[in-house]
Amino acid sequence: MVPALRDLAQGATLKTEGRLHLETHEAAADMTIDSLKSAPVLVIGAGIMGAGIAQVAAQAGHAVKLFDARDGAAAQAKGKLADSLAGLVAKGKLDAAAVDATLARITPVATLREAADARLVVEAIVEQLATKRALFAELESLLSDDAVIATNTSSISVTALANGMAHPARLVGMHFFNPVPLMKLVEVVSGLHTDAGLADAIFELSKTWGKVPVHARSTPGFIVNRIARPYYAEALALLGERAIEPAALDACLRGAGFRMGPCELMDLIGHDTNFAVTNSVYEANFFDKRYVPSLVQREMVDGGLFGRKTGRGFFTYVAGKPMVSADAAVGEAPADASLGNIVLHGRGPCAELLAARLTAAGLGFDRAAQSGWTGLTLGGAAAGAALRLTDGRSASQVAAAGPQREVAVFDLPIAWLGVAQRAAATVPGVALAFSVAAQARADLSEIAAGALRALGFAPQPVADTPGLVVARSVAMLINEAADAVQQGVCTPDGADAAMKLGVNYPDGPFEWLARWDASAAIDVIEALDACYRGERYRVSPWLRQAAWRAAGV
Repeated sequence: MVPALRDLAQGATLKTEGRLHLETHEAAADMTIDSLKSAPVLVIGAGIMGAGIAQVAAQAGHAVKLFDARDGAAAQAKGKLADSLAGLVAKGKLDAAAVDATLARITPVATLREAADARLVVEAIVEQLATKRALFAELESLLSDDAVIATNTSSISVTALANGMAHPARLVGMHFFNPVPLMKLVEVVSGLHTDAGLADAIFELSKTWGKVPVHARSTPGFIVNRIARPYYAEALALLGERAIEPAALDACLRGAGFRMGPCELMDLIGHDTNFAVTNSVYEANFFDKRYVPSLVQREMVDGGLFGRKTGRGFFTYVAGKPMVSADAAVGEAPADASLGNIVLHGRGPCAELLAARLTAAGLGFDRAAQSGWTGLTLGGAAAGAALRLTDGRSASQVAAAGPQREVAVFDLPIAWLGVAQRAAATVPGVALAFSVAAQARADLSEIAAGALRALGFAPQPVADTPGLVVARSVAMLINEAADAVQQGVCTPDGADAAMKLGVNYPDGPFEWLARWDASAAIDVIEALDACYRGERYRVSPWLRQAAWRAAGV
């Protein structure tokens, strides 16, 4: 992030790195990183998450006891783990002696009383407030007063879970991501009661377990599940308008650097799960329209179309693979049109990217002095046509505002902004959305597609909708992250790390912001608000201040 924005971020973030605490008169759990490194660990819940947590704790040298309320489940989980690790030994990926040592440290237990000596408990049971509270009450009757209790909850308030505990300061969130042994991120979540020193000790302990921890304040969705909502929401909004097909939408976002498009990702997660999380965040935020669930997804859930696990979601699956490749969305592009005399407009990263790609394609161009927009005007058979970087407005709205009538707008090539010009210019076939004004000539779509193909992109026509695909998605992800920082949920660095490690984003939201521009992101959000109205597209105060700060206002 540029220094001005980073300074603003730090000034807007609580000194406790996003953690807010109530003062308490009780002594917090007397745990330090040194004592936690050798602490006996109890993991409660022997499902996929619990077994994974037990594995990483044992690999870090802890004696681990594994408990599950279902008879025999803990022993069964250890058996499955042994088989899985043996397979990795056979492939030469793990050392046999290290695996034997890890398994020797894990002891299944039939009752919680057998693990009363635990100094750190990590629960990974069902996501139900009452069930977790009952468990914590039972644990407090068995454990020493200075034992730490960590919850792997992904959606329940840590503050609410601590309510009613005899020693609420010792409860902290330790939110792992699936699969636990492979995913590096751990959200260390502090509720209002959580002792700050304890949260710091868990933060440091997570590092010794091979994880990358980030501090988070206990708010709905914490960091990842909150900031990620627009990635799904904007995709579902576009699908609801029939502006684009799922395969094409995914291709555009993969072109922006995402490993998976939102449609294939929702199919993988399961629409039932994704819809439930969205509803949970929506309700927990008092039905804030920013998090409103989608009717498109609700219909899929009602119809049992959950995605891969049911064989059909946005795509149909046979043996776990989609029958139609999402890359088919790009399809065959029209032949490149004659572009004539090209004039490059604008300054900044996107204009420089266009210049690099024009040069790489052997296309000569002139530069306009001052235009107030970024893009190209074309000559030859396309004389008078303008191909403009989206500012959030639809192509028709841009054309109506004049002076140009023959207007096509193209999406934000965020993956290549700020990248070395030579590298940016030589990567072909990146899907990029574009749309054409309703007022424009009939062949402008073909002309615009030809121009984008000449620049090395794989053009993807989209209905004339504000913000297209990538620009609106990235702008809203940045906006959500900005609000999280404004509210002390996390720091900018924490948000970036969480999104890259928790959901494999190519960059963090504040890294995108540094590469793009706060004012440009605001323009896109305000254009969306002007089109749709309502509360959904409102600009974060943090983001506005960032724009003012960058402009020297």
